[in-house]
Amino acid sequence: MTSLYGVDLDAPLTALIVRDALIECFYQAHCLDTDLGLDRQPSTKTYCLALVQKAFSESGGDFEQPDKKSLLRAMEELKKFAANFRDPQIIAKHAAEIMQLINKLA
Repeated sequence: MTSLYGVDLDAPLTALIVRDALIECFYQAHCLDTDLGLDRQPSTKTYCLALVQKAFSESGGDFEQPDKKSLLRAMEELKKFAANFRDPQIIAKHAAEIMQLINKLA
């Protein structure tokens, strides 16, 4: 099984699965083992979840019922946010990985 952010790449995907992968991706890229020290805080996952929810809200998407377009818009919001903290190459790498998942959606 090939997986990406906990998603089986050989299995059918839904927008909710991709949304959850986006949360995990953002957690790994922005919070886990970073120089921000966020991985040492007890509510790190909650913090990352809130950032993704905010990205959906600010881009006019529905976090609870995402679609392909809202996933793309939320990812763009997260890229803007991450640009304040992360190297552009890291952002591009993670965005490309999420695009693999988004592109598998109908």
